[in-house]
Amino acid sequence: MKSMNVTSVPAEYLRSVNEESQGTVQEVSYKVGNYIHLSRQLVTDRNIEISEAGRETVAGDAILKKCNVYLPPGYDPNDTTVRYNVLYLLHGVGGDQYEWLSSNGKVDGRFIICNIFDNLIVNGDIDPLIVVFPNGRSAYDWTDSSFNSEGTNMLGFYYFDYELRYDLIPFIESNYKTYADITVTSDEGILFNRTRRAIAGLSMGGMQALNLILGGYRHDSTRITGTESSWNNGLDKTVLAPGMIDLFAYVGAFSNAPTSSDGITLGVSLTSCVHKLHLLYTTCGDSDGVANGSYAKSVEGLTDTAGDSVSDYYQVLLKNGVHDFNVWNNGAYNFIRLSFGKCEEHEKPYVVRLTLHSF
Repeated sequence: MKSMNVTSVPAEYLRSVNEESQGTVQEVSYKVGNYIHLSRQLVTDRNIEISEAGRETVAGDAILKKCNVYLPPGYDPNDTTVRYNVLYLLHGVGGDQYEWLSSNGKVDGRFIICNIFDNLIVNGDIDPLIVVFPNGRSAYDWTDSSFNSEGTNMLGFYYFDYELRYDLIPFIESNYKTYADITVTSDEGILFNRTRRAIAGLSMGGMQALNLILGGYRHDSTRITGTESSWNNGLDKTVLAPGMIDLFAYVGAFSNAPTSSDGITLGVSLTSCVHKLHLLYTTCGDSDGVANGSYAKSVEGLTDTAGDSVSDYYQVLLKNGVHDFNVWNNGAYNFIRLSFGKCEEHEKPYVVRLTLHSF
């Protein structure tokens, strides 16, 4: 695996690069056949068992959703000789496919997150890559960003894995020049493809990265479950998600939100996977009043339980960090360098726990 120094985002990486070295962002629409219906049933075009979904599954019409896609400088759809790694970046509970872009702000007239990727590419830290910014609500009312523990839009967060596996990834890999090709299902193909995809998220998106990719619990309204919420937010766990380690070798969770599963649960799920997780990168601000508790709960016991099912595990605490993009940009910067960066190789798996005092 790879090792490097985890650092603060260099100030110059927040600024724009020369115009010819800038990537572009496009909004695209794609069909989704796997989502939560008004009736709280899971609409699916796949053979998903009720015991796995934790609810009734029904057939239904596909809906149309939107995501944003960052394309690196020089991307040419007609050049068949070049392929790209892909990073999926997930938003928070009140956000959407624009949160990493517009809510993160601009410097020099460009989105900060795009400046970071542009600089990483221009400076040779990583090869050019594609970044996908989805809307993480797999629900018929996916455009509703309100917080309602009883809402289907909230329930949709906990079923994004089906959309990701069966709708979004196939769309991206059939319409863009990616290394990964989800239609290749041989053992060798799966091993190759998963090393060409990475996924990370902030807050609620961090919960999704842990619960849905590693294999934690889905949640629903306590009005439906008839139980009490251990998080005091009207949500309680239902069934374990099957996980998606067969699709992703690199996972990042930045200030993962309440309802994130505990470290032992996640570790046990990882040990049951055929594939090893190459990188798990978790980070949070030590003054984060929203996610500090859920972050601590999700990392406790994970390494001991997972054992060698995780090659490299980073736990990065940011001194005086709160629930904001200072922490999340730092997470994205370090996570993508560790996933696809040109770093030193090492042999033995290891755990890195550190505190950044300046960021």
